[in-house]
Amino acid sequence: MQILPGGTATFLLLFGLLLGSFAIRSALRLNRVLRLVRHGEHAEGRCADRRTVDRGPGMDRSYATEYVFAFRTRDGHDIEFTDHAPGPFGFEIGAPVRVSYDPADPSGRATVAGRGAWGPVVMPAVFAVVLGLFAVGLLVGFAAMRGWL
Repeated sequence: MQILPGGTATFLLLFGLLLGSFAIRSALRLNRVLRLVRHGEHAEGRCADRRTVDRGPGMDRSYATEYVFAFRTRDGHDIEFTDHAPGPFGFEIGAPVRVSYDPADPSGRATVAGRGAWGPVVMPAVFAVVLGLFAVGLLVGFAAMRGWL
């Protein structure tokens, strides 16, 4: 009994495209973070809060730690934001951080990536490379099953 038309080849194609889309999303995130670090405004900030967030039922680790960072823009606005994967050891509340942000949208585009906090760069890079390699492998398998290689 075949669930999908085309069977294994269709599975390889669909799963390869799904993983490829996640790899592209991670690569875009990495690009945005690197652009902020290189060309964004910089400010001194601090870790304002560390929260435990419920990720929902059915997850092996149903709770995740989320870090909230705060900084003041050049024009005096106080901004708080969360950043993805701040690092393997996290931050203590009140710890100083260097924030890179986009002055046009400081609350939406800010990161703590940089000295001492390479998690926001490393995690998207690892996801982009690993998922990209899996996606390419699955798509090559699809092409081989179709007789294109």
